[in-house]
Amino acid sequence: MSTTNHLNSEEKIHKLIEVVSALRDPVNGCPWDLEQTHLSLIPYVLEEAYEVAHAIREENPNNLKEELGDLLLQIILHAQIAKEKKLFDMNDIIDIITEKIIRRHPHVFHNRQKLSVEEVKDSWNRIKNQEKQTKKSITPISDELKLKIKPHSATNAAMIISKKAARNGFEWSKVDQIWDKLYEELEELKEAIKKNKSSIAECEIGDVLFTLINIARWNNLSLEEGLAKTNKRFLERLTYIEKNIQGDLNIQSKEQINKYWELAKINLHH
Repeated sequence: MSTTNHLNSEEKIHKLIEVVSALRDPVNGCPWDLEQTHLSLIPYVLEEAYEVAHAIREENPNNLKEELGDLLLQIILHAQIAKEKKLFDMNDIIDIITEKIIRRHPHVFHNRQKLSVEEVKDSWNRIKNQEKQTKKSITPISDELKLKIKPHSATNAAMIISKKAARNGFEWSKVDQIWDKLYEELEELKEAIKKNKSSIAECEIGDVLFTLINIARWNNLSLEEGLAKTNKRFLERLTYIEKNIQGDLNIQSKEQINKYWELAKINLHH
């Protein structure tokens, strides 16, 4: 039986902090943990966040429980490294997020108003903007976006930029204009590839993706969820092919692979 089963949540968090502190002990700690920095841990934070998202999509509570624990470990590791540098500790992290949540939800913690989801979003953004008011700038929207997209992947950043630009009037008047733009960008991409101009082709494929992201935004579609579903579907079909072919995949003819691909689409119902 686990020695922590009798502890309450606060005591268990404290126990985990003690465990991480022991891993970082300069004399008796773990060599791997001791050499980690905020910078070196970035890939692990991202990996654990993606694994949490995967567990949610798979609707697997046991996996989700474990992956959330892995993500929590990353947070506590960062807190421990910061504490050693006398920058901040776990208490500071908890304090700042608690204060922020209370401050940005006045309708819950202060005046107790009943708001719609859209009204809550508007209130959140208004309070957030008030918090971040700094020196006057003649380019406030782009200044804010340059800072906001830094921690995001390029696709997430594109969605953030598009939403912010649209809220400030930089928007198509109808969705057909975005489709026209997509076809235009596809032609430009094909032309750049034909001319073997890789740097230009990269810019053009970026334009295609940016336009697709705007189509997704206009239709309330999640690019991330859509691509995750495609990845899952592809792997299921690949699994079906590997189970049904004779021998290794790489020695099969294109005709044989295509045959089982079509069978996978039929038999897996997607």
